[in-house]
Amino acid sequence: MSLLKVTQGYSATVFHLQLENDYFDKLPGFYTQSLPDSAPEPNLLQFNAGLAEELGLDTDALDSAQLGRMFSGNELPETAKPLAQAYAGHQFGGFVPQLGDGRALLLGELVDAKGNLRDVALKGSGPTPFSRGGDGKAAVGPVLREYLMGEAMHALGVPTTRALAAVATGESVRRELPLPGAVLTRVASSHIRVGTFQFFAARQKYDQVRLLADYVVDRHYPELAEEETDRYLLLLRAVAEKQALLIANWMRVGFIHGVMNTDNMAIAGETIDYGPCAFMESYSAQTVFSSIDSGGRYAYGNQPMMAGWNLARFAETLLPLIDEADPERAVEAATEVIEGFVSRYEELWLVNMRAKMGLSGPSSEDEADRKIVQEWLELIEENQVDFTMAWRRLADAAEGNTDGVTDLFPSADLLQSFLESWQSRLGESNAAETAQSMRAQNPIYIPRNHLIEEALAAATENGDLSLFERLLEVVSHPYEERTGLESYAQPAPPGFTACYKTFCGT
Repeated sequence: MSLLKVTQGYSATVFHLQLENDYFDKLPGFYTQSLPDSAPEPNLLQFNAGLAEELGLDTDALDSAQLGRMFSGNELPETAKPLAQAYAGHQFGGFVPQLGDGRALLLGELVDAKGNLRDVALKGSGPTPFSRGGDGKAAVGPVLREYLMGEAMHALGVPTTRALAAVATGESVRRELPLPGAVLTRVASSHIRVGTFQFFAARQKYDQVRLLADYVVDRHYPELAEEETDRYLLLLRAVAEKQALLIANWMRVGFIHGVMNTDNMAIAGETIDYGPCAFMESYSAQTVFSSIDSGGRYAYGNQPMMAGWNLARFAETLLPLIDEADPERAVEAATEVIEGFVSRYEELWLVNMRAKMGLSGPSSEDEADRKIVQEWLELIEENQVDFTMAWRRLADAAEGNTDGVTDLFPSADLLQSFLESWQSRLGESNAAETAQSMRAQNPIYIPRNHLIEEALAAATENGDLSLFERLLEVVSHPYEERTGLESYAQPAPPGFTACYKTFCGT
């Protein structure tokens, strides 16, 4: 049965998105109710038909004007109860006790085609009680960036929130210059963050922390629902596992989030809030693209450490629940989980790197393989080689075609020793199968920073979506190398990357 019902009226066809109100009903006091602003001239920019199908929505009967009205917030579903979620957060290490949804509204939830509850939220729909003096709006460029990045990450196999629609509002939003406004419809497993727990723990409201923790267990970790004694410690461990998987995936594809504040760490383990994010080009563990990260706190190589730091903040909110009678035991047990996160991440990182390099075999090979991976990373860092292309052309070398990878370096001699060691480690494995498995782990297309900026500039300045739509199509199939798309695989000119900065937008 479709969740999108159509009823015929006298003057027009009216569409009702059938939403659940799970968060609204079960967590009173965790939000404030608010309504989106009306968009004067909503115009659908993008609609994610593939995601709509996952959600069980039948949108074939809808035209772009109707979708625009619905996903701008102008026509709310009858069952929607829009709310702005309350949360706190550590921002670049400094605690802010009240943040909350300053430009986002949760409309409700859908039960998707697989039976999972998924949040449906508007972003950029106007001010809320948490806006802290802001306008609560978003511009076309940042909205399309989040749409693109979410779809690219999904195609790369990285857990992520995704955009269902992007709608221009027909009004200007004031930034440094007036920009065309837009609203994003975001779908997530949930929008519960570490900062959601921090909001109530900071106020010593541990009954609410317990209520929230039980809600998270029921919604995201139902296998823990029957646990009575160690439920909250096991919840911490389960969230740590999700984060280890997520960060290992970020590192696998060279993704840099840019703002790993605790209010941007989703308890469900999805990538959330694509603001000043970017993909690595010339490899360096110290790479930072965020304009607000002057100290490199959230540099590429720091992301695992910062995830552990965020998890420690999450653990602090759960300590009274883990063992109220014995605080020392609670700290000891939580510390063990946080320390375990480090080793678990490193284990998953090595699994990913071995797969990227075509290596397989028993765990007794782990340390030897770690050395080969480190040697490779040092080579591409010392020679300022593009991260994505280096790995992809190494897959070609598995079949004996070393020209592509050696051409990336100043001299082929630089690679001779490494290639001999690596090919010796591959041994008698089937060359074609190894190369194929490597290509399945090493994308050829990522959202290149210069191409993103070109596409967003055309959309913002001229209303031209052709570059954006072409780029979106390319990065939606990142592992399939196709003739005629060579320019999409090439890194930006060094001069562009040297001064490239990303900014918070949506």
